[in-house]
Amino acid sequence: MMNDYQRFVAARIGRVPVSGLHRFFGIAAVMPDVISLGVGEPDFATPAPIAEAAFAAVYKKAIGYTANSGLLELREAISAHLEKLYNVSFDARNEILVTVGVSEALKCVFSAICNPGDEIIVPNPCFVAYEPEIIFADGTPVSVECLAENNFEPLAADIRAAVTEKTKAIFLGFPNNPTGATLTRENAIEIARIAEENDILIVSDEIYDRLVYVVEHVCFPALPNMKPRTILLGGFSKDYAMTGWRVGYICAPAPLLEAFSKIHQYAVMSAPTISQFAALAALEIGEPFVEEMRAEYDRRRKLVVSSLNEMGLDCFEPKGAFYAFPSVAKTNLTGDEFAEKLLFEEQVAVVPGSAFGAGGANHVRIAYCKSFEQIEIALERIQKLVNKL
Repeated sequence: MMNDYQRFVAARIGRVPVSGLHRFFGIAAVMPDVISLGVGEPDFATPAPIAEAAFAAVYKKAIGYTANSGLLELREAISAHLEKLYNVSFDARNEILVTVGVSEALKCVFSAICNPGDEIIVPNPCFVAYEPEIIFADGTPVSVECLAENNFEPLAADIRAAVTEKTKAIFLGFPNNPTGATLTRENAIEIARIAEENDILIVSDEIYDRLVYVVEHVCFPALPNMKPRTILLGGFSKDYAMTGWRVGYICAPAPLLEAFSKIHQYAVMSAPTISQFAALAALEIGEPFVEEMRAEYDRRRKLVVSSLNEMGLDCFEPKGAFYAFPSVAKTNLTGDEFAEKLLFEEQVAVVPGSAFGAGGANHVRIAYCKSFEQIEIALERIQKLVNKL
């Protein structure tokens, strides 16, 4: 009888820790009266007309596999959408791939571009899946720390210093999860210059592109000379409240997309057909709903940021996504300790910043994608803990 199963597990799996998100989610799920500001998922239902259009398609059309790359009409709509918003266009037939969310898009991209030991520069703090997906592809993530005093933007100078002969790409996830940071156009142009000078790729996850406040979103492939070397990732989960539909996309130069498509076609065949019809409806009729949700997130954002700063938890102004990333250093606790006390003593779940990389160790992530009323109660409870500390 086997008693050493670990010898059957690939060594690279051991290089990836268990996600710090899941421990707190698991505990909070079985505690009564917990207000969870931990899960980064819209609290809005998918707008009814979008869901209705998807189900109408089920009854009116044959629902089978689509082309590996996705419904052509959806790819055409994605192309038109990006051109309208950012003045950058992609050929719907050979430069756009519809994926099972951005999660699958990450796997396709890193599996296709990484040879063993290739380095991918990743600004930190960052979403928990980025670095593990690079490791699973036998690549090497190289962290560049982003600091609150720089509004959690990666400095071009720090990225330049991280480039080596092994660097294959610079990965960017802005608007950012967990910090809510956005890229300024000036900084993005400096990073683009580094990519050009070193002949490396940019991989840009812009899943929160419509959830920006005060500023305008910078679409990386729309920058001068950047489309030929940018892999753009996007999707419908956050902007359109469609997390469970699982639809994302990759836009990239045709030779790269062909490589991504090989992995996609053998792994999943095609994204869920009904979900693709929902995504198509989102692009056709979803704009008023996006604007409505963004306005409500902005209202919550202002409440959360002002309240945290008033209670002494220093929080820079996040201008994208739906997260705040306050420092808890003044409490003399780490982010892990603060999150644990908050959960067990005040029944509010947040995520320790350490879950998103070493740069987040003295922070916690607060997701303000809960109702305004729940956020108000949660903030009162956070204030109680801060007063005790």
